[in-house]
Amino acid sequence: MSLEEQGKVESGNLKLKELILKLKEEKNAVIFAHYYTRPEIQDIADFIGDSLALARQATRVQADILVMCGVHFMGETMKILCPEKKVLIPDMAAGCSLADSCKAEDLAAFKAQHPDHMVVSYVNTSADVKALTDVVVTSSNAKKIVDQLPEDAKIIFGPDYNLGSYINTVTGREMLLWNGACHVHSRFSLEALIQLKKENPGVEVLAHPECKAPILAQSDVIGSTKALLEHTIGSSAKRFIIVTESGILHEMQKACPDKEFIPVPPEVTEGVGCSCNECEYMRMNTLEKVYACLHDGQPEMTVAKETAEKAVSSINRMLEMS
Repeated sequence: MSLEEQGKVESGNLKLKELILKLKEEKNAVIFAHYYTRPEIQDIADFIGDSLALARQATRVQADILVMCGVHFMGETMKILCPEKKVLIPDMAAGCSLADSCKAEDLAAFKAQHPDHMVVSYVNTSADVKALTDVVVTSSNAKKIVDQLPEDAKIIFGPDYNLGSYINTVTGREMLLWNGACHVHSRFSLEALIQLKKENPGVEVLAHPECKAPILAQSDVIGSTKALLEHTIGSSAKRFIIVTESGILHEMQKACPDKEFIPVPPEVTEGVGCSCNECEYMRMNTLEKVYACLHDGQPEMTVAKETAEKAVSSINRMLEMS
């Protein structure tokens, strides 16, 4: 992109941001953005965070409209927790590979095969799956919640196999794991990480627990997106190797402008390498779509009443145990 083209884009973005802020005030709306969304989306959000932080914040705000800039299951969770409010999502097609890996009908059949097991589901699941779940967890509270369950409890954990395996390791549990994965966190290159460690001796590696075990074995700090961000802010170190979705680099750089963040690239596919690892579903949230959804009042998130009533208990249990 030429400097002239870049200038036009920046000018257009500035105008869109002004229009969005005006609409937001007129309609008493609040904008939420996940850490993995585009930088310009994070910059116009009232609240930025991971799944747990946004879910909690949604229940506290005084607003008529909630705009969830993230992916589909996040909009569902927000609507379940705030049924009286209008919840908008800029692009209803913004899905999640992890949520898609566990269909409600498949989980129901699996539960029937293991009737003596309780179900612990990662928040990256559909409302229908949450309705079949005993307690929901996030990457930031999974260990804390599993630790509180009876020692002799038989547990199905899904859908993220990597996260479940990590929680088994740190809790000593033997949970039955669903074989799902985040397509972003599962494709980080172990070879590239090892090379970056050689080139940057002594630099801490920060990784998300959705990554595969060999990646985690090479990491110094393992935690949720929020935990990794907080570690970079609180650490005296000036350089970090980051193994999670690249959207978090924006908040890290804003919070620590004097520090360097080195992203680990994904594995090379089809002969083409990339220096970053992005979730294309999160990138479906654009300023144009945020403006359109505020202007038109749609797409609006809806969840069937029966499903919401069943799902809310598993979410509330998570909030109570966190």
